[in-house]
Amino acid sequence: MEKIHLVVIDPQYDFCDPEGALFVPGATDDVERLAGMVDRLGEAILEIHCTLDSHHLIHIAHPAWWKDRLGRHPEPFTILNVEALETGEWSVSWPEASSRSLEYVRKLYSNGRYPLCIWPVHCLIGGCGATVMPSLFQAFQRWEAERHALVDFVAKGSNPWTEHYSAVQADVPDPTDPSTMLNKKFIQTLEEADLILLSGEAGSHCLANTVRDVADHFASKSYVEKMVLIEDATSPVPGFEAQQESFVREMTARGMRVCKARDL
Repeated sequence: MEKIHLVVIDPQYDFCDPEGALFVPGATDDVERLAGMVDRLGEAILEIHCTLDSHHLIHIAHPAWWKDRLGRHPEPFTILNVEALETGEWSVSWPEASSRSLEYVRKLYSNGRYPLCIWPVHCLIGGCGATVMPSLFQAFQRWEAERHALVDFVAKGSNPWTEHYSAVQADVPDPTDPSTMLNKKFIQTLEEADLILLSGEAGSHCLANTVRDVADHFASKSYVEKMVLIEDATSPVPGFEAQQESFVREMTARGMRVCKARDL
């Protein structure tokens, strides 16, 4: 029997419910299709890996971390670049964090991933916004009961000094925090699969960066051919549609396949 692994990125209330703090249009339907697929495939799925965005209120990508010259916090979706910090347009709310915060923004610029975007406060640890959407969670439970197996829940994002879009490493890893470093064990687990089904939110950010990082660290480039993106089980953050399209083009050129949930 084929060893099928399902990877679900951040199927949480704050992303997938219209009342969520950082709702991704399309995510509600993505989750419903995914829940139906899990029930339909059932025991054919060997392992399920579900990542969970997990933040504190005080986080470098949340408004409270920063202030302008009048002491006002930035609005969500404000982009903070190096120049804005160096000129004092924006500064850190806690002066003792200034040097490290500026260095972080410089490293973001140099690694070419994303500039620092200030997000609405979301997926707070212990809060309802961080919970898995009920229909999918119930499908997970049915799968666990049927297979006598455990869903592998992978938390990310609790370090307040760095964004953690990718499930396998932070945007700027913190050498003092192993949770931000490359998750080799997770990558090696996926290498053992015959088929890796990819889904979740958002296709422009966390899913895209997870897939890229996993592919970049596979022991063999050919393993990318095991990857299958479920295209109707992921959606982009509004305004970032081009980033999702670019991700799909890049990864299909590397060997990833694309299909719809009903066709699996």
